Amino acid sequence: MTIIDRAIVRALPAVPRRVVKRLSSRYIAGTTLAEACDVVRELNSQGKEATLDVLGEEVTLREEAIGLRDAYRRALDTIEEEGLRSNVSVKLTALGLKLDSGLCRADLTAVVEEAARFGNFVRIDMEDSSTTSETLALYRDIREGGHDNLGVVLQAALKRTLSDIAGLADLGPNVRVCKGIYVEPAEIAYQEDESIRLNFLDALEALFDIGSYVGIATHDDRLIDEALALVERRGLGRDDYEFQMLLGVRPELGNELVGEGHRLRIYVPFGRRWYEYSIRRLQENPKIAGYVALDTLKRLRP
Repeated sequence: MTIIDRAIVRALPAVPRRVVKRLSSRYIAGTTLAEACDVVRELNSQGKEATLDVLGEEVTLREEAIGLRDAYRRALDTIEEEGLRSNVSVKLTALGLKLDSGLCRADLTAVVEEAARFGNFVRIDMEDSSTTSETLALYRDIREGGHDNLGVVLQAALKRTLSDIAGLADLGPNVRVCKGIYVEPAEIAYQEDESIRLNFLDALEALFDIGSYVGIATHDDRLIDEALALVERRGLGRDDYEFQMLLGVRPELGNELVGEGHRLRIYVPFGRRWYEYSIRRLQENPKIAGYVALDTLKRLRP
């Protein structure tokens, strides 16, 4: 983390909400489901799939968790009604994980069952390392309960990831692999970019070995090139994997992947908690603050 990144993070609380909203508008699809669906519709017209994420995490009230559960069910209903090519992604702390594990399980099951009505799919997002074991345990519990339309996320930054893949092998899991944005201690997480890249590639190999459908979630040119080479070496088809990217991040690279015939899914966050989401993401990983600032400066240049 550079001095500039730290300075940006310290200044965040003083930045007016209207400024944060303007800067984040490229990365967040508005505050309403209708706005998010407009974004998904446009992505679909470009040959891209989507994942809707209703913003919210670390809820402190049961009513909040239930409200987010219902927001996801409405999103799934609307996706079906409007014929959009999108699934949904949920954070378990938004559904009550840190309030009541039973509540969280019931909320997640309700969302998964709603998705199953339409032949749709739910991805459990991975949060910081304090939730990893609980998340994977709940994923296994619901999968073993007969719900196959559920996937999970593994982070290459965590040293446990290859062991987690081995532990999930019997489920034939659908897994998104990402680097991970959370700042974690060196005892449990790789700190160097190169070590994270190598673990990312090892995770891809291990997942393909057990027959997983893999979401390759990265904007890193080297990882994309290595993943493409791996797909070619293994003779994998379009239905064996997909690339995944964040809304507003390197869209030209996404267009290239689609143009080359690869499936691409864009992560589309929306909701009234946009401000908290924007600030928290930057504070959790100050490197991102520098990236956002640089990107903003580039866009402001004449």
